[in-house]
Amino acid sequence: MITKDEAHAEIATEKIDEICQQLATDCQVRRKLPGGGLLHVDRLMPFLCVYRRNPARKDAGTRLFVTGEAAFLTAPGDAPVRRGIRPLVRRIAETASARFGAFLLLEIWSAPDEDVPRRLNEKTREPMPPPPEFRILELKHSLVGDTVNTLRFALERIKSQQISAGVQVVARNSIGPPGLQSLLTASDAESISCCVLGLEIVPIYRQGEDGEPFPTILRQMHRGVSRALKKAFLTFSLSHTNTRPQHFWALGRRKIELRAWKTDRELADVSSKTDLLLQVTPINAESAWHEFEESDFQCRPIFQYRPLSIDPLLLKRQVNLIQTEQIADATLAAVFRQTQSELDRQITMLSDIGTRRFLPGSMQVFGGVDASLLGLAYRLMEQQKLPDEGQPEERVGANDFARRAAAEVEAYRHQFPNFTAQVLVRDDIFSGMLCSGGNLLIGRETSIAADRVGPLIAHEVGTHLLTYYNGLAQPLRLLSTGLAGYDGLQEGLAVLSEYLVGRLTRGRLRLLAARVIAVHALLKGAEFIETYRILVDDHQFEQRTAFTVTLRVYRGGGLTKDAIYLRGLVEIVEYLRRGGPLEPLFVGKIAADHVPIIRELLQREVLRPPPLTPRYMHSENVEHRIVRIREGMGILDMVRD
Repeated sequence: MITKDEAHAEIATEKIDEICQQLATDCQVRRKLPGGGLLHVDRLMPFLCVYRRNPARKDAGTRLFVTGEAAFLTAPGDAPVRRGIRPLVRRIAETASARFGAFLLLEIWSAPDEDVPRRLNEKTREPMPPPPEFRILELKHSLVGDTVNTLRFALERIKSQQISAGVQVVARNSIGPPGLQSLLTASDAESISCCVLGLEIVPIYRQGEDGEPFPTILRQMHRGVSRALKKAFLTFSLSHTNTRPQHFWALGRRKIELRAWKTDRELADVSSKTDLLLQVTPINAESAWHEFEESDFQCRPIFQYRPLSIDPLLLKRQVNLIQTEQIADATLAAVFRQTQSELDRQITMLSDIGTRRFLPGSMQVFGGVDASLLGLAYRLMEQQKLPDEGQPEERVGANDFARRAAAEVEAYRHQFPNFTAQVLVRDDIFSGMLCSGGNLLIGRETSIAADRVGPLIAHEVGTHLLTYYNGLAQPLRLLSTGLAGYDGLQEGLAVLSEYLVGRLTRGRLRLLAARVIAVHALLKGAEFIETYRILVDDHQFEQRTAFTVTLRVYRGGGLTKDAIYLRGLVEIVEYLRRGGPLEPLFVGKIAADHVPIIRELLQREVLRPPPLTPRYMHSENVEHRIVRIREGMGILDMVRD
């Protein structure tokens, strides 16, 4: 509760001096101001965003547009406090201008709620959603036309419900919200090389003057406005100051609010308890195969699963109590909310294992099979009919493979002592392998062709475990457990590693294609035995292989995840063709949509460069193979390269 004396207190001159001394040495400043205001400056920046709330308005949601920026000030707009804010702003501008040669003061406010257009369709008279609208205010004879143009163009790219924004630019003698005086007069601003801009936002993001915000619209507009502001700050910095940021992302916040770190830990904690892949792996795969074989492949196998060690309802309650909506940083808020939503769906899948409800949940999390992916799978099947020439007969068992994988783990641990992965042969997994909790788990009866050992080590250790421990080395723990939708890019990157070490075989590509075809059959309503017969009769798969593929797809009640291996490979190939760098993909477990976010957070120094790069990246011909992909080589040609 703010007392009357606190609300009417002014900021003492000695406090302003102390703040500016800290800024001059690039210290972070975060100070509460009289009346409930806040000054946050990451480090001395050539700009300051300001929001002053008119005490006559509730103005829900508008404050958010400044609180995610690297330098912002929020304050009530009543007269006593205003007298303290104006000298503070001037002194900050003087301090920054002395360092950078110029300074940009940008104030944001919302237009009256009556300005939200109420539109009707001309033919049907149905209500139509209002478009985003902005008004940029600049001082007459301003010299920052380039900054204004950058801001205008960036704001015009914002959309709400598929409607593009409208932007006006207006010249004024003074700039400030309606009913409030300008923080700096034109002459004062000119005397200290300070440029002043205003941004008025039509509040389509809330339900009237005293109404609550529309959460989705507010989040969308917040992200768009935040991006537009940083682009304008970059243009201003390059054109009017002596600082040279490499990218507009570099002008974002480095110091992340404690609430964001807490949210990251809470989400990562839930994610670590949600080991869907292990829970949905049958514990009776071998006995199910023998029963299926003894029935002459006529009786659908019955699968059994590990009992859940957690109560999905309690876990769901835990994830939904995490307050992702409280995060001011637009980028992190979007990442956290995506992850929260996906975790909620995965927890539902845990409770639905073995029921008909499992498949719809799998579709929500992992997607299905589109026509282009299915077409590629059939082309791979057609092209890769013949077995590889010179296929060795030698096989490697679980314990021998585990020893070789452990040697690779030790090589990574030598580079990075925190790479503490274990390679474990498990009795409760009959065949195959998976990464869980930073360890590689291998089924006791696993048998691998000798020439597949290297590619699988690159796949499991050099990709899955490496990205786990690289993520664990970052401040954001979610990069180790995985951001929303990470599976596709992660598996695509892992399959790419097999190609980069030179052993993406015909058999491997046929297997990836078979998984897509099996998922498609599942989604078309085929039963287990029908899908098994498609693989055996139509595509000449060996019976045990066809059973394993079908088991993987039908486990839990229908798991569409296996289609992402080929889909992810397509995704990573297209990414490389567009010139995308591989390095950001190893920071942690991310989706393709997160690459710009990772690059932004690296530029902002929120994230650090990853401690490890895959050892296979130093293998012979790796650079040549990457160049071949960038030049347009298709997946159908990878096996021959």
